[in-house]
Amino acid sequence: MTDIRDRKKDHVELTVTDGTQYQTPTGFDQFYFNHNALPEVDHGQVSTSATFLGRTFDFPLFISSMTGGYADAGPVNAIIAEFCETENLPFGVGSQRAMLEDESLTDTFSIVRSKAPNAFIASNIGGAQLIGGLKKKLLKRLTESIEANAVIVHLNPLQELMQPEGDRNFKGILNGIEQLVSDTKLPVIVKETGAGISEHTARRLLNAGAQVIDVAGAGGTSWAKVENYRTSNKTANHSFDEWGIPTVECILELSRLEWERSFEIVASGGIRNAFDIAKALSLGAHFTASAQPVIKAIKEDGYEGLQQLYTTWKNDLKTILTLLGHTNTNELNHSDLKRKA
Repeated sequence: MTDIRDRKKDHVELTVTDGTQYQTPTGFDQFYFNHNALPEVDHGQVSTSATFLGRTFDFPLFISSMTGGYADAGPVNAIIAEFCETENLPFGVGSQRAMLEDESLTDTFSIVRSKAPNAFIASNIGGAQLIGGLKKKLLKRLTESIEANAVIVHLNPLQELMQPEGDRNFKGILNGIEQLVSDTKLPVIVKETGAGISEHTARRLLNAGAQVIDVAGAGGTSWAKVENYRTSNKTANHSFDEWGIPTVECILELSRLEWERSFEIVASGGIRNAFDIAKALSLGAHFTASAQPVIKAIKEDGYEGLQQLYTTWKNDLKTILTLLGHTNTNELNHSDLKRKA
């Protein structure tokens, strides 16, 4: 059986390649912006700040969970943590399952808090690891190792089924989430890993006490492809490479639940630029998240690469807001978009 540390390293290496990206579109290309030729705003006074779980950040971007659990993850996590501390952005570590199974890997995660003493950082555990309940001592290690501000539960049945060594039992995850909500005082965020969350599933998660749903829809990294392209996978099944609900469809479905529930929607899955961010917020998301472009920028040019990416996205969002006649991200709404014929 492949060592979990090798698997995590494979994941990061493969996600930055074009071959692991969905051909299925996110859906953002269905829309164009409703240009405002008379915006009546001062570009210099336009703000890109946004709130998430009651905290104000400089930009509506959560750097999604991806790394952790192998030796080389520490430096990548350190760059992300230092960057988020400087730029006032929230982020999540990768799955901490490896750390719970092998305490020697704790430092690959705990480094983030030493680099980002004031940042918003979320822990991360797989839904399958909650079956039967997560022992309180493990939950304590999960959160205290990084002094977490929230707990992410990631759902990834498609990825697991494509993994030769993956989990096959998903019965009891919902009860596990409900137990987690009861056992922790931290807000619980539930996310997919790229195949999307439907309205029906979201309603069940909200009933269990989740406060944030990250849709992680199809259109970005296909974790079925990631698993199928791993060299250790001799039983690849490419029939499921495009399985999933496009990100835009997830946002539209979940936004309908706001009439009956109080929760926050995070849009991820193929967020690749400021235009995607603005469209996601206009369609009903409260915040956005991305991982692949961040990891790719760091792999290519380190901290400077991430800084360049972020500066471009921030400047572009500010320009988009100006061209729509808005002074902040809260003003974005459905009227800012028109569907292409």
